[in-house]
Amino acid sequence: RLVANHEASRHMNPDHFQHESACVDEGAQIGAGTRIWHYTHVCAGARVGKDCVLGQNVYVAPTVVIGDRARVQNNVSLYDGVTLEDEVFIGPSAVFTNVINPRAEVSRQNEYQTTRVGRGVTIGANATVLCGHSIGRYALIGAGSVLTADVPEVPAAERVRLEALGEGFYRAPAQFGFMQTPSVREILSRCEPFGLKVRPGDTSFRFPCPSM
Repeated sequence: RLVANHEASRHMNPDHFQHESACVDEGAQIGAGTRIWHYTHVCAGARVGKDCVLGQNVYVAPTVVIGDRARVQNNVSLYDGVTLEDEVFIGPSAVFTNVINPRAEVSRQNEYQTTRVGRGVTIGANATVLCGHSIGRYALIGAGSVLTADVPEVPAAERVRLEALGEGFYRAPAQFGFMQTPSVREILSRCEPFGLKVRPGDTSFRFPCPSM
């Protein structure tokens, strides 16, 4: 019976996969190759790009826009005013808001504020993003963080060199003196002698760094 329901779901939505328990309202736009999992609700008017993954129990409000190849993990609610650009990763149970000072007895529907998450951003599990801010391209928001201000993008040249360095550490840790796969903090500490400086709360990086 379950197999039959899955096949029916695929037949009804030939361009994307939708679990039988998911609810996609008429008028929602879903891109080809996107997968929508258990108990997720995508409201009419929402736009979801190509090759995305919406995990279990995700809510997507009517004005939300999600770019291509984004991944939204379990138990995330994307409320009105949120925009995710291409290739954004949202960790499980991350929280977005759209009102600064909510009150149960006061309607704030005409006061929703926007939140824009730039291309390639990663937001860790259980992070909270307060509304009215933007997160620049390729920024990484750590698990459990509370974001209360704009976050600048990571410049392309710095991003490429960081990724190359990190890949080297992770692929061959012994070559760099690590007994096991290092933490991000350990990687950054190894970079400091080469000119990489990271200040607390600062998403920008200072190079040169060793090339890999």
